[in-house]
Amino acid sequence: MTKRIIPDSELIINDDGSVFHIHLRPDQITDNIIVVGDPGRVNMVASYFDTKDFEVSSREFHTIGGTYKGKPIMCLSHGIGADNIDIVMTELDALANVDFTTRLVKDQFRQLNIIRIGTSGALQPELKVGTPVIATKGIGFDGGLNFYADRNKVCDLDFEHNFCEAINWNPLWAKPYVADADTELVERIGRDDMVHGFTITANGFYGPQGREVRMTLADPTLNKRIEEYRYKGRAITNYEMESAMLQGLAKMMGHKAMTVCCIIANRMNNDATPNYKTAVQDLVHTVLERL
Repeated sequence: MTKRIIPDSELIINDDGSVFHIHLRPDQITDNIIVVGDPGRVNMVASYFDTKDFEVSSREFHTIGGTYKGKPIMCLSHGIGADNIDIVMTELDALANVDFTTRLVKDQFRQLNIIRIGTSGALQPELKVGTPVIATKGIGFDGGLNFYADRNKVCDLDFEHNFCEAINWNPLWAKPYVADADTELVERIGRDDMVHGFTITANGFYGPQGREVRMTLADPTLNKRIEEYRYKGRAITNYEMESAMLQGLAKMMGHKAMTVCCIIANRMNNDATPNYKTAVQDLVHTVLERL
């Protein structure tokens, strides 16, 4: 079978040999990658590195690569939202598995380990601010994964059906998808000091997560129904905006990915703190040690 040459319009390569959005070259990518939302948090993660070999910034995508305890590693910021995850995951995979000279997929597959460290709002009253929660299942409200042909092969279809029926999902909204974190990564990173939860990836921060400022919500009781929902006896634990897309795309591409978030607000208790940096720093150090 003739290999497909990926057109310039499908994968844009910059004049310096870097990929279009994140501006990294194939020789810079490492097998172990930490991703964070905030470009400023990359410097905090990299402060733990033994060496810093390169630094690249483009838009919200900020990367520092180096070593941690002798192992190559990099930290990349993805910005906010599942649409940015589509960009980051596609371009990271291309850096690992596409020959930028011939524009052909490489014969030998290179697998990446991608761990997102983020912040999140809790949907269960017992989850205290500062608690780290692993998204063992990411529940995507954004609809992004639905644009890929293999989404049914990597998603928990029974969970999706059960959730939509129980919640009385509005047909005007994107169909939710459910993507599991990589089991091996979860076992390696997540121990008894982390909650293993079900995490919603929302497609916005305000209305899509049930926040009212000046606009009226289409369904003001949605969060209450989500809080009360159980799948095989387990509750949905938290909201964030990236994990489901990260985990779903990773599964389709053949990579390993997971998300662990520090709880910085409890939506049920109306409890929140902007002073969460110490808890996030502790979480970063823990992940680096276990990776």
